[in-house]
Amino acid sequence: MNTLRLQLRFLLPLLAVLVATAFVAALLVDRLTLRWFAHDLDLRGTLVAGTLSDAVADALQAPGERRLDALFARAVLDERLLAIGLCAGDGRLLQRSAGFPADLDCGQARDAAARPGTLRVAGGAVHVGVFAVDGAAAPASSASVGPAATLVLVHDLSFVERRSSDTQLKLVGLIAALGLVIAVTVAFVAQRSWRGWVAGVRALVRDDHSVAAGTAGISELAPVADELRQRLRDLEDEHRRALGPQSLWNPERLRELLRMQLRGDQVIVVSNREPYSHEATPEGVVVRRPASGLVTAVEPVMRACSGTWIAHGAGSADRETVDAHDRVAVPPGSGEYTLRRLWLSEEEEQGYYFGFANEGLWPLCHVAHVRPVFRETDWLQYRAVNERFADAVVAEARSEDPVVLVQDYHFALLPALIRKRLPRATILTFWHIPWPNPESFGICPWRREILQGLLGSTILGFHTRYHCRNFIDTVDRYLETRIEHETSTIAYGGAQTLVESYPISIAWPSDTEVAGWPTVAGCRSAVFQRFGMAQGQRLAVGVDRFDYTKGLLERLHAVDRLLEKYPQWVGVFSFVQIAAPTRSSLDEYRAFQQRIERVCERINSRHGRAGYQPVHLLAEHHERAAVTELYRAADVCLVTSLHDGMNLVCKEFVAARDDEQGVLILSRFAGAVGELPEALIVNPYHVEDTADALHRALDMPAAEQRERMASMRMTVRGRNVYRWAGRMLADAAQSRLRERIDARLASHHRGEPG
Repeated sequence: MNTLRLQLRFLLPLLAVLVATAFVAALLVDRLTLRWFAHDLDLRGTLVAGTLSDAVADALQAPGERRLDALFARAVLDERLLAIGLCAGDGRLLQRSAGFPADLDCGQARDAAARPGTLRVAGGAVHVGVFAVDGAAAPASSASVGPAATLVLVHDLSFVERRSSDTQLKLVGLIAALGLVIAVTVAFVAQRSWRGWVAGVRALVRDDHSVAAGTAGISELAPVADELRQRLRDLEDEHRRALGPQSLWNPERLRELLRMQLRGDQVIVVSNREPYSHEATPEGVVVRRPASGLVTAVEPVMRACSGTWIAHGAGSADRETVDAHDRVAVPPGSGEYTLRRLWLSEEEEQGYYFGFANEGLWPLCHVAHVRPVFRETDWLQYRAVNERFADAVVAEARSEDPVVLVQDYHFALLPALIRKRLPRATILTFWHIPWPNPESFGICPWRREILQGLLGSTILGFHTRYHCRNFIDTVDRYLETRIEHETSTIAYGGAQTLVESYPISIAWPSDTEVAGWPTVAGCRSAVFQRFGMAQGQRLAVGVDRFDYTKGLLERLHAVDRLLEKYPQWVGVFSFVQIAAPTRSSLDEYRAFQQRIERVCERINSRHGRAGYQPVHLLAEHHERAAVTELYRAADVCLVTSLHDGMNLVCKEFVAARDDEQGVLILSRFAGAVGELPEALIVNPYHVEDTADALHRALDMPAAEQRERMASMRMTVRGRNVYRWAGRMLADAAQSRLRERIDARLASHHRGEPG
């Protein structure tokens, strides 16, 4: 509608100008045509007068006027000649034909002939020409006639008016038609150009220069787009300050949302990884919190909801710590929610988790140049385990309509399985990894089954709108569905699925937690002492799992290039990489870890010297306190994912820097880049670019660090994990309310009690 209005605003004035131009042109053409006809009539009059001159002279010499009457009667047979008059030298009208205007005398005729144009008489518009009659003298009997006479030729101009009217009408029509064609053509070209221009501008505003570069004339607007983004960030920051601390999401606000909108409904979370594991050690059973972005994000939600978390029990002492129903209260010591553990055989875990999920779906969804592997046996195990988790959800459900949060790519089939057995359940599925384009996803042999499973969800969430669009396009390619692009809903199998983006985040540290942190100076001193670094050295850190999607190899190449290109940092700069081992039973991951270790050794042998080691690789799990200490001690944090759904390490680093110092280097392929534009954005595949960004970060003034970090902290604090959960649960509550209203209306129409 807005586009139509813009087009009408353009077309209507253009058409008005063209019509006005047509009328002006018609008037000019009318005048020009009249002059042409007048000139033509003058020539014809001269010819007629010359022809009649001798006959008129002879008639004047003869007695009587009958000869003149007959002569004039024959002459006016011409269709354009209206009448003829004969004027004496003294201005008297001697003779006239039958059609000679009664209100026209000889004086008026001479005046009209002297001013070329038209003359209005009682009979209409006429053209008058006056011509001398050569040799015509008055007869002897009529001395008063004078020595000479003139012929007055009166031409009818009605045919000129008719032709002029036809010409005007055709000319106006022609110009109007041409104007309409021009307007429509210009509007079409303008609309196409406008769409391309808008797409380019939007790409610039999103900082997607690869798209903007392909749009003609847009790259020149890049400085304007940068300034616009800066102004928008300033306005957003000002808006947040105006809202004040009451606008922040926290556990209390989330509980209030659950109490007010979900009215105490049961909340069940399903994930592969458990939030707490029990491990048997020589000192006894130890409780560990696995290093996982999913656990980091979802565990605070469960604390707020006091629900049930269903997960695979993989700890060596997990079986010894559960009750008869495989349940245990967590966190240890407080028991804020229930953990229900499922036990998988080695064969099930190998096929479902290591096989189909991590050798198939993981590389399929991450553009990291590792070929996915799909085996029929893995698929069968994946399907069987999804069915077992569906059984567990049904067993844990205390009602027919629980709220079920299904987490990640391990359970693509689970939503449809739950929907089949609990039709009234509200199922929120969150896909924590990227979703590929339809062509890439088409590699999967069981693509239809996976899509059908996910469409059992009430709400299907991704980190970014880009991943949402990829999923909708994939469904459109491989399934027969009805898609409403404006509302991002997909109708399939009699149910609707809302596809929405919910950028995940972390739980912002509480004041009590922050008060327990050691000072930044204390953290630096402890870390420097641990790694044998001299005081005053510069430190960069990376915290990841040993995974090829995290860009560890590219990060190390950038460190190597930094020390090579900027030798002033040799002996001054050190890089500490925490890389927790993961999926070590897979050949791809074992080979990747060995390659990383070899590269670290090469960099240290190339740039290291006595008392100085540039790279420290810590291939082990670290507790949260140790990671926070490293964040607070670092000058730079490197997040160089090759493809990532969100990446929470960057947000953890920002949350840990209450001194508002430190620089974040962030991959443009991480989902968090849309929320943290104040970071130094890099292309991890471009080693030179990352090395230069690292050099810039190490040289960045404290004032600029403070400005960037303060803005990022405000963003992460406002968009925390409770906001992520709150938005999803609010949408779920709205969906449940709508379904209950529909059910009541349906029962009312059937005459059943409401």
